Amino acid sequence: MLQRLADARSLTVSELAAPLPLAMPTVLKHLTVLERAALVCRHKTGRTVTVTLQPAALSEAMAWLQRTETFWTGRLDRLAVVVASPRPSGPSTSEEEPP
Repeated sequence: MLQRLADARSLTVSELAAPLPLAMPTVLKHLTVLERAALVCRHKTGRTVTVTLQPAALSEAMAWLQRTETFWTGRLDRLAVVVASPRPSGPSTSEEEPP
């Protein structure tokens, strides 16, 4: 839905739902979630409801994703170094008895 709105910027609910394999109540439920997240805005004119993408909210989401990616990339890179490091060998477990 967000990609279609990004391409068209604004669609009626019917236009947005047309190519989706979802029932209209399901589409409306998804739109409610997107609206609560401030990702879309709905405007009603008569019987027609138009949905518009709110790019500012997407920018905030992208900023959060970039911060999260930076955080986890650093941590995972350090973990890879630790895993790849040779492990110190412990005491020998030789089965021979000392003389």
